[in-house]
Amino acid sequence: MPVLTQIFAYLVGAIAIGAPIAFALLFCAMATAVYLGGTADAQVMASQLMRGTDSVAMMALPFFILAGELMNRGGLTRRIIALCSVTVGRVRGGLGYVAILACLLFGSLVGSAVASTAALGAILIPMMATAGFDRARSAGLVASANLVAPIMPPSVPLIIYGATAGVSIQSLFLGGIAPAVYLTVAMCIVWFFVSRSEGDIRHDEPRPGAKEITRMVLGAAWALMLPVIILVGLRGGVFTTTEAGVVAVVYALFVGGVIYREFSVGTLFRSLIAAAKMSAVVMFLAAAAQVMAYYMTISGLPDMIAGAMGGLVSNPTLLLLVLMLFVILIGTVLDVVPTILIVTPIVVPLLDAAGVDLVYFGIIFTLANVLGLITPPVGPSLNVACATGKVGMDRVIRPVLPYLVAQTALVLLMVLIPELVTAPLGWLENL
Repeated sequence: MPVLTQIFAYLVGAIAIGAPIAFALLFCAMATAVYLGGTADAQVMASQLMRGTDSVAMMALPFFILAGELMNRGGLTRRIIALCSVTVGRVRGGLGYVAILACLLFGSLVGSAVASTAALGAILIPMMATAGFDRARSAGLVASANLVAPIMPPSVPLIIYGATAGVSIQSLFLGGIAPAVYLTVAMCIVWFFVSRSEGDIRHDEPRPGAKEITRMVLGAAWALMLPVIILVGLRGGVFTTTEAGVVAVVYALFVGGVIYREFSVGTLFRSLIAAAKMSAVVMFLAAAAQVMAYYMTISGLPDMIAGAMGGLVSNPTLLLLVLMLFVILIGTVLDVVPTILIVTPIVVPLLDAAGVDLVYFGIIFTLANVLGLITPPVGPSLNVACATGKVGMDRVIRPVLPYLVAQTALVLLMVLIPELVTAPLGWLENL
């Protein structure tokens, strides 16, 4: 497939010289247009750029990003860690379980593994190091445990996949709950064995009294009600996905400003700026990916790939295994959002032909994508954990491997046993 070779060469070449992903996609689109014997028509590119963000589902993205920023800066991190410490902090290796549970709870609010790693890593890694745990192992644990954030609703990658594939975001949110729990359990199992090599390290802070425990639970409960409100509201038809994003922002403002009282004008301003920057990056990526998808379509690339992999259509399990291994490989060099935006339009026709449920695929596809967040050379979550933990990347790679192996095995297991995803999803949708 010469077209695929050319597109790959253009894209890799642009990234290799340091071009941002969005600009690399636009360059690749223009080069593909010229390769096909035409010109990169400015009017066509402009219309496709607009089409890439002209989606009702995409409108929800900035609101959920802003809600995550508000929660992140509103005092939630400290309360979640305190709550987790009270529940599991005093067992052997307890701070590791605190980190894993905190990542699950905090990830259900911010929807971004990198943001969750930055917020929790700055507190948990030094705390674990002070308690006697190896700093590199602590950084590896926090980076790996935060992979639950893009799976647990409300998830930014799931919103992007739903908008790109034309799939119900409500169903994706419900479908992400069970895999997030599986991922957390897998992390706990691996940590159980890893922590044994650290010796009998326990959390030695004095146990708080009943009043203090009640205060911690009630303080964290206000924030942890957010994902419940979103899921119940979506499931009950009270609001749409976009309206759910607005509700999340209003609730985050209420909790941070009225309940926790940790918002100032400066905090709110910084939250708005950070959310605007992240939203702009994601939206521009979506727009550039749409231009690339348009030229890939007119080049006939999806049909070529469908023809090349046509023999796998009759065996959906084998098809999904091949796709997952391909996505995991791509994830080592591309971030989650660009991979979703580039790969989704190509594989959806193939999945339709194979009769694969697109909601189920979206869950395992996203989980396979996020594995790249802790794999070098890019590994954004790994880099953030190293920065917050003040430890070199070369020291963290080895401690991360057991978690990466377990998480990869979990993805492949969900491919082999789809009911691990579809059965809980069906139960939640029928509630």
